[in-house]
Amino acid sequence: MTMEQLGYIAALLTTGSFLPQVLHTLKSRDTRSISLAMYLMFVSGTVLWLLYGWSIGSVPVVAANGITLLLSSVILAMKLRQVARDRG
Repeated sequence: MTMEQLGYIAALLTTGSFLPQVLHTLKSRDTRSISLAMYLMFVSGTVLWLLYGWSIGSVPVVAANGITLLLSSVILAMKLRQVARDRG
């Protein structure tokens, strides 16, 4: 196994781990137990990992973080809507 293959396997596992949470959140529409601060930090960190992967030309890092960014942004957007509803 090459390091590139190892990177793809790691990307598949870590990125795939977000799919159950996204599906659960979309189905339940409930984000009350999700930390806004954690998701803001996580999405920000994922953007930085994506930029880092792009700068070093690493396809596994870019692919994993691009997909993770999309998945985690869905949850963040739902959380932000819930916070806005609760304040309004």
